[in-house]
Amino acid sequence: MDWKQAWSSTTNTTTAALDSVSPVFVPFAARWDLEADRRNKLRTPEHLKALMATQKEHNAARSTLSTAKSQRLTARAATNNPFAASRRAARVAAKAATRHERDTRAKLKEARVNYPSTLKARAIQAHSVHAVPGAVASALMSTSHLTLWPAATSAVLIGANVTALALGRRKLRVLVDESLSLEERQLMERLDPSYWVEHAPDRGLSGTVTTPPAMEPGGIRCEVRLDGTWTVKTLADKADSVRALLGARTALRIRITSASRGGWAVLSLATRSAAAGVSSLWIPDRIPADPLMMSLGLDTETGDEVLIPFDERLLVSGASGTGKSWSFRPLMATAHLRGDLLLIDGKGEEANVWESVCRVAVEADEIATAIDDAHAEMTRRKHDMKKRGISVWDGRQLTVPIDEGQVVLAAIARDKDRLQRLIELSSLGRSRGVVLWWATQYPLTDGSAPGVHKLIAPNLLTRFSLRVAGTTQAQVALDDCAHYAPHQIPDGREYRGHGYLKGYGPRMLRTWTLDDAGVRTLPKSIWAPDKSTGGQTAPTPLRLVKSATSSAASSNRDKVLVAVTVGARTAKEVADATGLNKGTVSREIKALVASGALLRTADGRLLPGQQAA
Repeated sequence: MDWKQAWSSTTNTTTAALDSVSPVFVPFAARWDLEADRRNKLRTPEHLKALMATQKEHNAARSTLSTAKSQRLTARAATNNPFAASRRAARVAAKAATRHERDTRAKLKEARVNYPSTLKARAIQAHSVHAVPGAVASALMSTSHLTLWPAATSAVLIGANVTALALGRRKLRVLVDESLSLEERQLMERLDPSYWVEHAPDRGLSGTVTTPPAMEPGGIRCEVRLDGTWTVKTLADKADSVRALLGARTALRIRITSASRGGWAVLSLATRSAAAGVSSLWIPDRIPADPLMMSLGLDTETGDEVLIPFDERLLVSGASGTGKSWSFRPLMATAHLRGDLLLIDGKGEEANVWESVCRVAVEADEIATAIDDAHAEMTRRKHDMKKRGISVWDGRQLTVPIDEGQVVLAAIARDKDRLQRLIELSSLGRSRGVVLWWATQYPLTDGSAPGVHKLIAPNLLTRFSLRVAGTTQAQVALDDCAHYAPHQIPDGREYRGHGYLKGYGPRMLRTWTLDDAGVRTLPKSIWAPDKSTGGQTAPTPLRLVKSATSSAASSNRDKVLVAVTVGARTAKEVADATGLNKGTVSREIKALVASGALLRTADGRLLPGQQAA
């Protein structure tokens, strides 16, 4: 047996155990030392002189009071008349002596407070209260057999006091990796419990105690014990005080979250990125084997790959220059390789790269046609699904990315029918395999130029946000996870493509990127709408032709009338042909029937008035 190795192992185990226990007693030792230091500072020669003078005065007052009481008793014994002059004089003298003794006693008490006993002397006095009776009790109870528990109990109490002080004052062993930077060394030294407890009260953090910090792939991690009324939220609100205590630079990300147990918080300092050693360039090999998931990027704290649903509607937000388009490209490439891609590019720059790979729409008429075709495809799939008796589309997914959302909305703002089709794509398309992805620099739903429509935003459940302008944009970008604070992501090239994913937690992600050359290497696949529906022709959206001299737009009633004229016979067929909602179609049919322009047969079929005649 290697005794040297065994001794080393035992020593390390014992040291590690003491390191884990010591932080528990640090507050006790700190309070003890503070009280001892306070008492020592008060024990000045001036206070001692005042105490001695007060003690002398009090002793004299007690002597005077004793004499006055004796004289009062003598006067009372000399005469039975309570109003005798001698008894009245003795009574007055006794009262005066009593008041004087009371005043000197109060002064003596104040002097003792100003010149207190040392804390060590007080501890000895306190322990003697139970140590002496305990020893006497053990001696008296050991008449027939030896009884040690009273004395042993007293010894345990004394030992607990000494041990708690020793552990609380113990300097923890902080192992510092040689690979740490100077900044990380300084932060870990200040996160040491001994430094933290000593300086925390100066920053308003009294009642919090750290554990020995640890270095992880994403930076420094340290647990903080919360005493008294402290909560994770109150500590998070004190983030500026924590930064000041640690002396951390302003750009350093500090995150305070809940630990796995109550009364504890986790303090994370992003001094490094776990994704730093991994190339951010996206390649087709990064497409997951699971057909329902796609890779967004890497967790900068753990280095884990982050996956998001492939068939879910998506909102990507990011101010200009944050890398939004480049972060969006790997997702589009995944959609292109797995299915069909229809890119609606309001600005046009991305279309310059993608037009040789997939179908793109840039100009206003192209955007309008793309929305119509996507909506028609969604309707065609609806009929096909009904014919086959399925509830979820089982064919290729048509992904419709929109970038920039504000420009696209502005282009169709006055075309209510086309805007309605776009809204329906966001709300009805997913189960039919037509999925809308939305990217915008301006994640706002209100105002004259919103980045995403207020009826579309609630349907975009998966949300990823790079740096945005402010709290209002953060609220739309991440919804109920706006507290991740994407508006506080530092501005700089090193943070391009970095952001937060809704519901993942306030851990920053670094997305994959795809450059122009990578896009051009993708196989060409231009999507075109399928006009067939299993042998039947899908109802095509109605387009009313206006004369050149007509300046007023056709009404919904005209659309319904023309739809019936060209062959629609039920309200459902009219709705499919016109793109109007069911309520509007039903209302207009009733009006047309009442006016005689349409007739309803006994079986409920609709006929134009002239044909019925």
